[in-house]
Amino acid sequence: MLALAQEAAASSADELGFGYEALRKKGQGFITVGTYCEFFAPAKLGDTLTVETWPLPPRHVIFERHYQMKDQTGEIVALLASRWCLIDLPRFSMLLPEALGEVHARCPYNPEKALNVPSWSIPRLTDGRECGRRTVMQTDCDHYLHANNTKYADFFLDCFPMREARRIRAFQIGYGRQAKEGAQLAFYRKDGENTVAMEAREGDTLLSQFRATFREEER
Repeated sequence: MLALAQEAAASSADELGFGYEALRKKGQGFITVGTYCEFFAPAKLGDTLTVETWPLPPRHVIFERHYQMKDQTGEIVALLASRWCLIDLPRFSMLLPEALGEVHARCPYNPEKALNVPSWSIPRLTDGRECGRRTVMQTDCDHYLHANNTKYADFFLDCFPMREARRIRAFQIGYGRQAKEGAQLAFYRKDGENTVAMEAREGDTLLSQFRATFREEER
């Protein structure tokens, strides 16, 4: 789902004039800082999904984008929201929307939300247990030579044994720091009733947080 959302976001940004190539020439780029997703129906192998996405009016340095994913019958499979920041790549500092220039002024931002995000903040773990380790490899990395945001879903879900399979109702991923090739990641987990919270750390540095809610009937 994250990979489909990322592809749709990239295509939409290209159409609106602030895609990867257009921004790269200006020394700029977008990075995602968080994604929230709710599932309504399963997407099975062989299903055809249609993804609709649109950018909301930016607020200060936050660019929010929403998504609808539907199956071939038109039923909603998932709704997503993501937050992005515009970055000055040489300095890796955040930029205001006005840095986009004319494409920002004429962008048809849509204030309608696909869903309401309960909270973009994920509390830090205070007593989580270590549940896995892995090394970031070059195939995990994106254009900016850091682990791609979609890869973190794989990293976190790989910490769940197959015998523990449950159906996710909603999940959220937040990104704090970037992990480069060769980074040694440790994963920590804390379980609640029908919920789990996790963190990815490199040493003492928090890189990413994950939170999922499971359907009760799938326990």
